[in-house]
Amino acid sequence: MRTARVVTDHVRRSVRPCPPDTLVLAAHGSKDPRSSAVAHALVGRIRRLRPGLDVRAAFLETSAPGVGDVLSDVARTRGSATVVPMLLSSAYHARVDLPAVIAQSGAVVRQADVLGEDPALVTLLDRRLAEVGASPDQQDLGVIVVAVGSSNEIANTRTATLAPALAARTNWAGVEVAFATGPHPTVAEAATRLRHRGARRLVVAPWFLAHGRITDRVADSAAELGIAMAQPLGSHNLVAATLLDRFDESRSATLAA
Repeated sequence: MRTARVVTDHVRRSVRPCPPDTLVLAAHGSKDPRSSAVAHALVGRIRRLRPGLDVRAAFLETSAPGVGDVLSDVARTRGSATVVPMLLSSAYHARVDLPAVIAQSGAVVRQADVLGEDPALVTLLDRRLAEVGASPDQQDLGVIVVAVGSSNEIANTRTATLAPALAARTNWAGVEVAFATGPHPTVAEAATRLRHRGARRLVVAPWFLAHGRITDRVADSAAELGIAMAQPLGSHNLVAATLLDRFDESRSATLAA
């Protein structure tokens, strides 16, 4: 018992204190109010999952408050912040826009990683498909996962990994990833590929956090092709928990450095 107490005391003394930190959710921003509504709803979910944590929503463009304004407020109170990009891919906004805003803020800031193709989000995507009647044992079903698309080929390649990740859980005819902007395939091209693979029924799964102008265009394309479309990931505890994971990972990496 004496040895155990000595070890415990040594470990307690060796752990560096972790100061309070503000979690800033950095969303893209949109003229469509449905987009910002999801960001604010996720703030509420995170507060319920982790009471006492200072969580704020901020936006890179169009919507308010801006990321720079929120970080300037943090700097005025001599606080620190971890900015978690509410972004699904490591494209231009995560690699260029957000670091530039952080650099100009004057605040003590860590930038966490993007959400990416997290298994929890793939699980949620599967649930959104189930809501429109897609079950794992439908062998004639083809699923089109539609993402934004980027000029960064690495980001697009990572997004394309959603197809095997989602298909591995099912007996579907196939899963194709299509892009709403930028690279191919389009929704129509992905539909053709899946029909050639034996799919008789198709469903579009939007790889988006919220509804907006782009998802409306995707819905229009799907409707023209006679294809049902699931809901975006939206405000859900699996999204909130993944955002908290990125927050914790960033802080742990800083303390370990």
